[in-house]
Amino acid sequence: CTQRPAPSLMSNQNVTLGSIARYFGTKGRYEEVNAYLIDDILAINNSLVTLPSSKCSEIHLTVIIRHGTRYPTIKNIQKMREFYNLVVRDATSNLNCLSEIKSQWKMWYTDDMDGRLVDKGREDHRHLAQRLIKWFPSLLTEENHRCVNSTIAFREGLMEGLRIEDLQYGSLCERFVKEVENNKSALQEVKGFNEGPEMKRVMEKMADRLEVPYASITDDSVEAGFFLCAYEFAIQELNSPWCQLFDEVDAQVMEYAGDLKQYWKRSYGHEINSKSIVTQINSDGIVSEAVTVQVGHAETLLPLLTLLDLFKDDIPLSSTNFATQHNRIFRSGKIVPYAANLLVVLYKCPEGIRMGVRLNEKSLTLPGLTDPVPMYEDVKKRYRALLEGCDQETVLLLRNVMDQ
Repeated sequence: CTQRPAPSLMSNQNVTLGSIARYFGTKGRYEEVNAYLIDDILAINNSLVTLPSSKCSEIHLTVIIRHGTRYPTIKNIQKMREFYNLVVRDATSNLNCLSEIKSQWKMWYTDDMDGRLVDKGREDHRHLAQRLIKWFPSLLTEENHRCVNSTIAFREGLMEGLRIEDLQYGSLCERFVKEVENNKSALQEVKGFNEGPEMKRVMEKMADRLEVPYASITDDSVEAGFFLCAYEFAIQELNSPWCQLFDEVDAQVMEYAGDLKQYWKRSYGHEINSKSIVTQINSDGIVSEAVTVQVGHAETLLPLLTLLDLFKDDIPLSSTNFATQHNRIFRSGKIVPYAANLLVVLYKCPEGIRMGVRLNEKSLTLPGLTDPVPMYEDVKKRYRALLEGCDQETVLLLRNVMDQ
């Protein structure tokens, strides 16, 4: 811990916590992915987007958005409260940040917050909506605006516009999602990592910094401390005293623990993870309206991106290969931070319909397709199996294999 300004002086839109904020994973701010937004939240960066020929015109936009910044869930609030009580009761070191925690910081998270959107979360969607209007002025026009069960924040951002649906898991595979959530093998790698040498070193360092018995620190303890740091930054843009309990190496370990959980529960760890959302992809009616916006969670976007074979490392993430995965492409904080968004744009071109894909306002080239804005027919051929929907018998077989 180092000497820090009083909390009243720490609220700053430009604070980035140096090298730690990039490791907050799914608790990370959208601005950490697109740093230019820190200076201008309504800016768009044309250099990050590949467009088709100027002879093409946009005819349809589908947007899938993760919710904006929110309070912790009640499960995490309880972990954070337990760690706070431990620190206040038992920590004896003379670190500046510990003194600040004990004398100035209060446990202000309450159970009734339980994952609710914060003001920043509503702003996340309003600002995204305003940027989308800049990106797609020909589609986001007043005559194209429709609104059915829209979320308030995004509706305001689009001036009472668009049809916004709540994106949930495909109905045909809903019961298999629950099976994955409770699957005994789904979190073996996470458990192994939390009991491994990297996490133990973080726990030992935490015990030393706080001057508490090592036996009183668990992986839940360090996770709670890291969450306190991440949430304070995401919600209030504060360089919280809790952040001073971690260095960059600790943050890398905590990020990897979170990525393992997402990888094995929602992504490439088990094939069934992506099958749970397969019914969200269909070739019928994709051009039925000018714009469709769907709002969901990180657990919505990750299976979908997995189905598309995006962000897939050659070597799977595991509990034992942290040291060789520093350059991995599967980083949940870069893929699904708060307000993460996947855009699919259809263009009418002289040669036919083309399709562009953007994640977090950056163009993506789909695996197996060399053209960044390929012909729509080529995309349908590439993902033909997915467009046929969810084969429940196949998914059940996959689940049974996982349990072996």
